[in-house]
Amino acid sequence: MKLSRISAIAAVAMTMPLAVVGEAAAQNEQFIPSLVYRTGAYAPNGIPFANGVNDYMAMLNDRDGGVNGVKIVLEECETGYATDRGVECYERLKGKGPTGAAAVSPLSTGITFALTEKAPADKIPLLTMGYGRSESADGSVFSWNFPLLGTYWSAADILIQHVAKKGSLKGKKIVLVYHDSPYGKEPIPVLQDHAKKHGYTFEPIPVTHPGVEQKAVWLKIRQGRPDYVFLWGWGVMNSTSIKEAAAVNYPRDKMYGVWWSGAEPDVLPAGDGAKGYNALALHPAGTVYEVHKDVFKHLYDKGKGMAKRDEVGHVLYNRGLINAMLTIEAIKTAQAKFGKKPMTGDQVRWGFENLNLTAAHIKALGFDGLVSPLKVSCADHEGARKARIQQWDGKQWVYTTEWIEADTKYLRPKMEAAAKAYAAEKKIEARNCAKQS
Repeated sequence: MKLSRISAIAAVAMTMPLAVVGEAAAQNEQFIPSLVYRTGAYAPNGIPFANGVNDYMAMLNDRDGGVNGVKIVLEECETGYATDRGVECYERLKGKGPTGAAAVSPLSTGITFALTEKAPADKIPLLTMGYGRSESADGSVFSWNFPLLGTYWSAADILIQHVAKKGSLKGKKIVLVYHDSPYGKEPIPVLQDHAKKHGYTFEPIPVTHPGVEQKAVWLKIRQGRPDYVFLWGWGVMNSTSIKEAAAVNYPRDKMYGVWWSGAEPDVLPAGDGAKGYNALALHPAGTVYEVHKDVFKHLYDKGKGMAKRDEVGHVLYNRGLINAMLTIEAIKTAQAKFGKKPMTGDQVRWGFENLNLTAAHIKALGFDGLVSPLKVSCADHEGARKARIQQWDGKQWVYTTEWIEADTKYLRPKMEAAAKAYAAEKKIEARNCAKQS
């Protein structure tokens, strides 16, 4: 049966408001790209982090309707931890949404190095929480990079502080087993510098991607018998290192990993061989925090969560939650200045640079005990630089120290010198942070 002319007109009229509503809704969305690696050699570590990011954004949409009435739209892009694929993802996603990408978390130091060249022109901030270029903590030069909560130079300094407290390092030997990439090479300048100061011998040993073949490395370590081994690995490299250490009977309690080498996928495959292994911790594992109650209530109790329920609260899952929270808080900080609407990358950059997470604010967010207070400024894009030592007892991570803060008096001049050299090379005019509001 054909519609009468009046009925046809009515039908068209009825669809028009829906189209308008749909368009209006799309204009009230905050687009956030999510560079992930759920496949390949780094998937065991990449998956829980990506799940944490995804769950936090989904929880906010369900609980709050987004961020100050603006729906969050998250789109993942698989990088496989490869720099070229990461750049492809960035280029594909940077212009999506009504205001373009709010911020990008590269989740790779190699990708970060590449995007550092692109972000200023595209006006998109890079959140490199706990990784990236260490000198990018100097915001006067690196306006668009935010290595919040700690750089690799901070991590290296904290590890040296810790082992130095166990006794003089003079005459000792420290080996760095590192992923042969920009990530793994980051701590080398600080560890070399400290070797001169403390009088220890330092030997860096690279491991080729993906890190599953390390027998020669650990035979060398067995012969040299260093006093400490620092591990700067990622993905399957970490568990392989711990297994090989056990095979040559190198004491795991003399091994210290960076915070990307201290999660469940790094120790569980090694079984009892991982017992005693140490690593830096930016934050704890576990689900005893208020934010997890909301994640369970709004997602997992409704069958919507991305992870297996018993994997919620693992180290890298919690790091994903924190990464997502920092992104959202930068957006909220920007909205307080520019209005409760979708923010541009330029506005979110301002939000990151004016981020001030007090203990009270962190508690209100449900992250009390998970995140340390941090305050970002034009001059300081790191915000906080401390960690604790955790040790694997065979079943769980146990803290063995209180918070250790990196030595800013030592690191700041080193960072500023490196940033100044970068600015000269790239012909960047450094900002006068004293005049920034």
